[in-house]
Amino acid sequence: MKAGIISDTHNLLRPEVLSRLEGCDVILHAGDLCQDRILTQLQTVAPVLAVRGNNDRAVDAFVPVFREFDLDGIHGCMVHQKKDLPEDLSAYQLVILGHTHQYSDRTVRGVRFLNPGSCGPRRFYQPITMAIMTTDHGRMDMERIELGPSSPARPQAAQDLRTTVEVIAREYQRGKGADWIAHRHGFDPALVEQVVRLIVTHPGVTVDGVLGKMGF
Repeated sequence: MKAGIISDTHNLLRPEVLSRLEGCDVILHAGDLCQDRILTQLQTVAPVLAVRGNNDRAVDAFVPVFREFDLDGIHGCMVHQKKDLPEDLSAYQLVILGHTHQYSDRTVRGVRFLNPGSCGPRRFYQPITMAIMTTDHGRMDMERIELGPSSPARPQAAQDLRTTVEVIAREYQRGKGADWIAHRHGFDPALVEQVVRLIVTHPGVTVDGVLGKMGF
């Protein structure tokens, strides 16, 4: 069996993602579709198993937060955020997560944890990724796929970036919009927009939290 594993499309379904999904027997989406149309498009390629993300307010209410699945002898579960996992995961061979936009594939006490990263809009300096899993009666092989142009180079001065994020957060808390902040301080508008989006979608996030989601 061939399964395409994606997450955090955020209302953007790239043609190259659809191309990679061709020939899959099933598609697993780990949340933050943002619109039902993404689910509809994916269903034209293969059957879809999806879970609800923290930005899926406009997605069909029947999409669950937690989902179990059985694929070719593999018993697994899928959530968008780690906090929605049950405490006991010993019954599963595979756990799929999203939310962080960062690809991760590790095994802990016999359970494989996979985060396919994000194949939607690029967040800061993170790559655009997804995974293809090939199974054979309980065995699984995972292929990490990176799409699109190479990630832009990260700024060398991490302290300068911290200062920039601090200014953006402070101005946003004062009620200033992203366009105003970028123009007033001469910041990259795309950077300001993404920092503000993180602050809006992750209430209470700290500057360190924002930097962590940027990969620093």
